[in-house]
Amino acid sequence: MDRRYLSRIANAARLQPNETVIEVGAGSGALTFLLADQADRLIAVEVDPRLAEALKARFTGRPNVTVLCADILELSPQDVLGRLGAGQPYGVIGNFPYFIGTAILRHFLRAECKPSWLVATLQDEVAQRVSAPAGQMSYLAVEMQLFAEARLLFRIPARAFRPAPKVRSAVVRLDVRPLLAIDVGDIDRFLRFAQAGFAAPRKQLRNSLAQGLRVPAGVVVELLKHVGLDGSRRPQTLALSEWTSLFQFQARTLVTA
Repeated sequence: MDRRYLSRIANAARLQPNETVIEVGAGSGALTFLLADQADRLIAVEVDPRLAEALKARFTGRPNVTVLCADILELSPQDVLGRLGAGQPYGVIGNFPYFIGTAILRHFLRAECKPSWLVATLQDEVAQRVSAPAGQMSYLAVEMQLFAEARLLFRIPARAFRPAPKVRSAVVRLDVRPLLAIDVGDIDRFLRFAQAGFAAPRKQLRNSLAQGLRVPAGVVVELLKHVGLDGSRRPQTLALSEWTSLFQFQARTLVTA
């Protein structure tokens, strides 16, 4: 990647003293090199054994850098941090592989030991969905923003990479909330309910939710009436608080997620 963009990514971390940084997908170490000059403790995770060995050789003599050859999705954050005897606070940064980018975000956001922040390079379309404002939210935005405040920082053109990918990239920052944005009680049930609401996102809410919950439309119409929501709205227009109101009311009725 073009060094100008690498510098912007590294600076977006806004590293603090005594903070551990986990870099996901360290690759050849271009971003690692910049982070190593800023971080007190840096764990560079790379799944490719050949690249990991090259990284270890490159950062020999840098006591603040530890290279770990592993699949990040197969290790808990506690396992990764435990290699240094470290814990919270910590942050996560990296150029995430496009096909598992959201899985990596979920891996850390749902962990018992959560990071303070994540700075991720993702496919532009995914980055937009993660950071979408109220009125344009997808299920992914509801899920991510329940745990963190998400902002799209900047976009990276394909020409900044070698070789150039066929899609544009973007960098998002997620500042993890100390508490959930909304107290939803059972997180898994809430997310299943919200996902059901986006079963047919282009349809009106009453139809999309009925399809996702597999209940008659009339049941959903009554549900929406009780919480004061217009069933003709589209799912993406609902705020987190509105999804919560719907979820909490249905949990007290016969509608199940």
